[in-house]
This record gives sequence, C-alpha cells and structure tokens, in this order.
Amino acid sequence: MTDFDVDLFVIGGGSGGVRAARIAAGHGAKVMLAEEFRLGGACVIRGCVPKKLLVMASRFHDAFEDAAGFGWTVPEPTFDWPALVRAKEREITRLEGLYAQTQEKAGVRVVKSRAVLEDANTVRLLANGRRIRARHILIATGGRPNIPADLPGAEYAISSNEAFDLPVFPKRILIAGGGYIAVEFAGLFAGLGAEVTLIYRGENILRGFDEDMREGLRNAYEKRGIRFIFNDVFSAIEKTPEGLAARTKGGLSLNADQVMFAIGRSPNVEGLGLDKAGVLLGKDNEIPVDAFSCTNVANIHAVGDVTNRVNLTPVAIREGHAYADTVFGGKPWSVDHADIPTAVFSTPEIGAVGITEIQAKAAYAALDIYRTSFRPMKATLSGREERMIMKLIVDANTDRVVGVHILGEDAGEMAQLLGIAVKMKARKADFDATMALHPSAAEELVTMRTPSERWRRAG
Repeated sequence: MTDFDVDLFVIGGGSGGVRAARIAAGHGAKVMLAEEFRLGGACVIRGCVPKKLLVMASRFHDAFEDAAGFGWTVPEPTFDWPALVRAKEREITRLEGLYAQTQEKAGVRVVKSRAVLEDANTVRLLANGRRIRARHILIATGGRPNIPADLPGAEYAISSNEAFDLPVFPKRILIAGGGYIAVEFAGLFAGLGAEVTLIYRGENILRGFDEDMREGLRNAYEKRGIRFIFNDVFSAIEKTPEGLAARTKGGLSLNADQVMFAIGRSPNVEGLGLDKAGVLLGKDNEIPVDAFSCTNVANIHAVGDVTNRVNLTPVAIREGHAYADTVFGGKPWSVDHADIPTAVFSTPEIGAVGITEIQAKAAYAALDIYRTSFRPMKATLSGREERMIMKLIVDANTDRVVGVHILGEDAGEMAQLLGIAVKMKARKADFDATMALHPSAAEELVTMRTPSERWRRAG
C-alpha cells in the first residue's frame, strides 16, 4: 500500500500547471490540481486573452476613420464599454470551461481551493482542511501585479487584474510603468477614447526591446495623443469629488478617473508554505530551478512565471510539458529559452525574435544591420501617417540573422513565422534567396539588400 494519495499534486491552474497535469496524467500518473481562482491563470482570465480582445476592440477606432479613404461612408460610431466587458467575460468563461473539460478527460482531479505546503510531500487544501500526500509537487502559481504598498493612497489604484472589469470606462487614466503591459493598456485605452498619460521612472518605454522599436512606438503613441512623463513616479494618490488626484515626486499634479499600476509582476509565492517544505527562494522571491525545473528539494518542481525565467505563456506551457515528460514519461528534455518570438500588442504593434542591436554589439565582433521605414500600402489611401519599421541584425562573420524587429500592423504574426527561420539559424543569404510576396509589407524582409550600417568592434 502506497504512502501517497497522488503521484503529482499541482498548485496552480494556469498555463504551465494545466499542461503539466494533463501530460502527466497521460503518462499514467494519478494527478490532482488545486486552483483557488479560475482555471486558465493570468493568461486566459486576466492577461493575454482578454487583453488582446480589448486591443482588437480599440483598433476599430482606426478602422472607422480609415474606411473613408476607401470609399466607405460610416455613421458616427459609438462605443459601449459594458457590452465589451460582457463579451470578454463570455469568451473567457467559455475558455475556462474548455480547460476544465480537458483536465477531466485526462483524468486530472481539479479542486477549487488554495493549497499550501506543510512539508515536502504534504499539501493542505484550505477550502476543507484536507491533507494530501503527494509523491511529487509542482508549483505553478505564476505572478501577481506589483502596487507599491508604501505609497499614500495606493488603495485607490488598480492593476491589470481590475482593468478588465471596470464598471465605468475611465475618460482619463494615468498608467504607471514602461513595460509591455503598461504600453499595451495605454494603447488600448487611448484607442477606446480615453485621455491617457503614462508615467515611468526610466527615460523611455520598453526597456530591453530594440532601440528603433522603442523610439518608433513612442513617436507613434505621441501622435495618437498619449502623454509621456519620464524620470518621475507617483508620490501620493488622493480621492477627490471629480475622481483621483495624483502627485509626483517631480512636483506634478495629475487628475484622472483611474490610476493604474503596471510596474512589473512578482512571483506569487506568499503564504504557500515553501519554507516548511525547505524550498529556497531567490533574491526576487522567485523559485530558483535547474534546466529541468527542479528546485533544491528533489521531488518539488516549479514552472512558469513563479520561476522568473522567461515570463511568457508559451514558455510556461513548454516548461510544464517538459516537466511531465521528464518525471512521468521517461522522456527527459529541457526547454531552450533562446530565440523566443515575442510581441507587444500596442497599436502599432511590435514583433521581435532574437537579440537587439545593443545585445548583438556586446556578443559579436562584426554586424551588418538592415533597416527600413515606410508607409504601409493601407496608409496610402487612408491618409494615416504611421510608418512601419523593419530591422534585421546579421552576424557579418557567419551571415546568420541573429535578430529581427518589426513595428507595424501584424508584426506579431510575422514574428511567429520568423521565429522558425531564426531558430533554424537562417542566414541573410537565405532571406535574400526567398521570393518576395507582392504586394505585402513582409516582402521588405527579403528585399533589403544594402546594410544601413556595417558595424565592426574596434581593435
């Protein structure tokens, strides 16, 4: 008779957790998964999916304006925020149901409860106090938005969690942060008709992205009326009869209907009982793991944002799959975190794969850099002034394309396909040998022949 109730207990029903549970069950493991909120995690419930639905909604503003240039007469459009929120909720509820069905079909038992560790093999369900003995435990609790607790008036602010379900659309919103979440929400709220101000402690948005993309998007946002305040942060938030008033350390006074923080996310480890199980934490409260997602405790693993490796949904899914195959399927493999395609769903959006120009100049001795900037075909009739920017970074010694960066419509879709080429170590000659698809914006990627810059490290 075994001493364990289950072979695997998964804490967290987000992307990484549900994938690991399903694959482990498919390998014959007895699996239980605990989720205290809703299946699907941040991505499905209050992250990637609802965010992109709102981004899509915000882009109709441009479409209505552009239609006139193509001969269409469109009546003055109106926007209904509660209707959009209801539609969003129907879709994520549908997706949550599919997640539950998939787990059930795989034989995973899902319990709606917060789960905490009592030792390296014991999990307690807070909903009913039941204790579960597990041979293996997987931590997949993701991350949580940061709001500075020591900021006077912080209780009046929201995070991305609450932004999707606001009962009233904010006509004026202040957004703190400069990363992709802050930038995406700034774009979508502006597109839906809000007056948007983004305040950030740094000198420019999107730290870690290529400089041409950062500058290009900032310029496009400013033309759309988004206000930027750099090198400053909030010092206090107060409630007023008209809404909220925020003061900054730089001496500004700003009024708004909502103040939103998008200043990063922290690993969601508080109160999990990791100390009781002997699991060590890193300097940012992340759970350090090896290439196979193993913590310092042999039978406890962790995947996804809680490990603070590469905090993207597809990465968590891949890590969960690798974990289950390795531990329960007898097929050990680890995730390669290099050359991961990524997108910023701003308007215009950014798609990227590989390294930035700054990173390339630190890693390589010689680079050929190709840049192009142009008005897309649609803009010639719509009259819109936005430009697309495309950039290839090539290791001049091997001709390998080590970075591709795009700003413009469907940049994310292009980045996904370009990810295949970059992962396969395609050369610039391979791009040159590919026939252009005309007329398309993407053809610029295979028709750039002359480097904009030939960079060689001195010495």
